[in-house]
Amino acid sequence: MLRRVADSVFWTNRYLERAENVSRFVDVNQSLSLGGSPQWSPLIYASGDESLFHQLQGGEFTAERVLDFLLFDKRNPNSILSCLVKARENARAIREVLSVPIWEAINRFYLRVRDAARDPDEILQLPADFLERVRRSSHEVIGVMEATMSHDEAWHFARIGRMLERADKTSRILDVKYFVLLSGRSSISSALDVVQWTALLESTSALHMYRRRHGRIAPASVAEFLLLDGHFPRAVRFAIAEAEISLHAVTGRPLGTNLDPVEEKFAKLHGELSTVKIDSIIQRGLHEFIDELQCGLNVLDAAIYQRFFEIQPLAEAASDQQ
Repeated sequence: MLRRVADSVFWTNRYLERAENVSRFVDVNQSLSLGGSPQWSPLIYASGDESLFHQLQGGEFTAERVLDFLLFDKRNPNSILSCLVKARENARAIREVLSVPIWEAINRFYLRVRDAARDPDEILQLPADFLERVRRSSHEVIGVMEATMSHDEAWHFARIGRMLERADKTSRILDVKYFVLLSGRSSISSALDVVQWTALLESTSALHMYRRRHGRIAPASVAEFLLLDGHFPRAVRFAIAEAEISLHAVTGRPLGTNLDPVEEKFAKLHGELSTVKIDSIIQRGLHEFIDELQCGLNVLDAAIYQRFFEIQPLAEAASDQQ
């Protein structure tokens, strides 16, 4: 597969997943603030965009400014609108790889958000319905892609992009929880409001599956489920495992054989997530663990780029082919 095609497939799906997860970001903030006024600054700090926010929106973290920044501000490369613009541009560049229904679903998703951005006042006051439409539109694209796209190299690059983005954003949603409710390392093991932990699970579409596995709501169990569960599709460990499977499909190396450097990095992070226990995470600090996890995900991003997307010098490319 051409590098530019693989790159566009990968990023189309990352941007689509990112748009959905920004909607979850905002939703979880409102849900965690049940019984009190929402705190908007954690959304900016957890995403690492505080400098850009201050530059574009000013210093005060008001609801309207934060929502506009995250939903519709084209100057913010991670806003929902910006993500949909870039996803559509990448999809347009690889129309020959995508089925017609996939292109149409992506285009509908983009047009819905673009039209909403033209008259945003009501949405900025009451964003819940819009956020739900964003999630449903994302699910529509994923469903159409699963049903109408051959599960070949392009499909596997799409899944790698989607799963890496999902792992990153699930960890950041937990980090919003840390910023909003937790005052320090020991707080996660204390008795916290069950309603708020339930809201966190609902915002990640995890409540029903969590109850099937763990029963009652407990802070440590919620963190364990979203970080370390090997079966729930929005858990970090599951997402990394699925990306690793698709990576092996792309390289042609079956599991258990000698790995190339990018596969070794995936195997290392997957192994760590498979063996670490929630008690040790709590002892180290949830926020600190998430920081380390996001550094590990950045390493995977860089390795994927260097292995598959970076344009190699001619001499190096010829050497690889020998």
